[in-house]
Amino acid sequence: MRSVKDILKSNVLASKTLNADLKTTPYTDPGLPIANQNYETTDQLNPAATFKCPICQDRGILLEGDVAHPCSCMLMKKMENQFRHARISRVLKNCRLEKFRFDYYAPEMLDKPHCEGAARALNAAKSFVEECQQNPHGLGILFTGPVGSGKTYLAASIANELMEAQLQVLFLVVPDLLDELRASYKSEVNEMDLLDTARTIPILILDDLGAHNYTEWTRNRLYSIINYRMNELLPTVITSNLSLDEMEDYIGVRTTSRIIQSSRVFRLTVEEDIRHQMYDEREGKK
Repeated sequence: MRSVKDILKSNVLASKTLNADLKTTPYTDPGLPIANQNYETTDQLNPAATFKCPICQDRGILLEGDVAHPCSCMLMKKMENQFRHARISRVLKNCRLEKFRFDYYAPEMLDKPHCEGAARALNAAKSFVEECQQNPHGLGILFTGPVGSGKTYLAASIANELMEAQLQVLFLVVPDLLDELRASYKSEVNEMDLLDTARTIPILILDDLGAHNYTEWTRNRLYSIINYRMNELLPTVITSNLSLDEMEDYIGVRTTSRIIQSSRVFRLTVEEDIRHQMYDEREGKK
């Protein structure tokens, strides 16, 4: 029986032979007369690398001796397929901790409680980013506060900086996650695959754990994710506009208890919704 290594070698040789043939075969457009054809080779038409993943050359696996391992590109494709509606949005990709603005919290007096709470939350976010790069197992963070107090900005900044450090991060908006899980009933997507990805990703960010219409079914799914991550010491960043008492009412006492056990809790407050302040700036009202 041929080994995996021999099979892959033969595939590479076949690919090289095919590429060699393509270089000598002119590209023709069947819709044009022969005299007007542009005889470019496929390499000339596509001078860039032909592989989407230069690491595995689109094979999807990497070899260590005679042992094959899935390439990181396959893992990323799996996550993208599973949570295609729950990835970090385009606008949040620009969030960075160094761009955090304290003037939204205390435009006139820098010693106000709003600013002090924001400073504690920002320092916690910076420490979390540093600690994750040193130790994959540790406490997470729960950012609480009213709508427009900067919770999602901090969570997205953490996600962006950790991804830039080549760490595996999954950013999920809780309502979107629950919609994905519900949709798994009517699609080929396996619910356990969705849950396993959220459970086992090294760093999970759950944004907008709010006052949604939680059923016993959705509470159990959230509990499954939070409980697994707590037991495996996998850090989770959570944002919520609920107080801890309200959280117990909406998602249950046992899930809230596990979030508290596995997280450091920081509250952000603001006199005026930051999005409203940004609107005033944009429209020249400030």
